[in-house]
Amino acid sequence: MPRPSAGSHHNDKLHVKKGDTVIVLSGKHKGKSGKVLLALPRDQKVVVEGVNLVTKNVKPSPANPQGGQEQRELALHASKVALVDPETGKATRVRKQIVDGKKVRVAVASGKTID
Repeated sequence: MPRPSAGSHHNDKLHVKKGDTVIVLSGKHKGKSGKVLLALPRDQKVVVEGVNLVTKNVKPSPANPQGGQEQRELALHASKVALVDPETGKATRVRKQIVDGKKVRVAVASGKTID
C-alpha cells in the first residue's frame, strides 16, 4: 500500500482499534457491522469481520492439498467506519477523556466509557 507523502497530515492514529464493534457508514457495505480484526494505523485502514469480502483463488499446498477458492476480508478506509455505541447500538463518534488518571475513549452520543 502506498505511504502518505512527507507533507501529509496523517498522525498514525485511529479512532477504532482491534476488537471494537463498528458499523460501515458509506460504500457498498453501508449499514453492515462487525468486529475489527486488524487495524492498520499507518495506512488509515481497518479490516472488519464479514465486511468487504472477496473471493480468492488459493493454490494447493501441504496445509490445503485441494486448493480452491476462499472468502477473505479486505481493508476499508477507517473514515468509512464508526464505533457502535454500547448503549444504543447506533454509530457514534469518539471523544478522549481522562477518567481516574487514565485516558479513555467515550462515546459522544451517550457519554458511556468504551474502554
